[in-house]
Amino acid sequence: MARSLAAKCAVPPALAAAPLLAALESASGRLTGPRRSVAELIARRAGHFTAAELLADAERAGRRIGRATLFRSLELFSDLGLLERLDLPSGEHAYVACAPRHHHHVVCARCGRTAEVADLGLAEVMAKAGRRTGFRIDAHRLELYGTCRDCVAAAGGAA
Repeated sequence: MARSLAAKCAVPPALAAAPLLAALESASGRLTGPRRSVAELIARRAGHFTAAELLADAERAGRRIGRATLFRSLELFSDLGLLERLDLPSGEHAYVACAPRHHHHVVCARCGRTAEVADLGLAEVMAKAGRRTGFRIDAHRLELYGTCRDCVAAAGGAA
């Protein structure tokens, strides 16, 4: 059972726009100005971000991106495995740039820092659940929430 915990997700804090643009072009064949802008805005982000934050970034940068274009681009990047959608404890949806391989996230409920977590034995739990229920388990999603070391330390506690 491999255990892996990185300080951030598997990619650098701000994913370069080039892989996003290449993925968009190969997947859809359409690399429009607004889609290029979405990729560039994502590349400037470190950690998780919301669609509303990207729209605000676009407005500050003087870029015209419609909500529909933004959401379709986020969905496409998610489908391609370049972004992962997170459901935050607040109920809000956020995205984080990731390597296109299966993993899970630990999210700090205070500052939003994310860390990637490998399997941690979940495959065995899924197999057991399948045997007990008679289901063939095809997919799963796991997000863990807590408080990161920095936030614990800032609050005067121990991690």
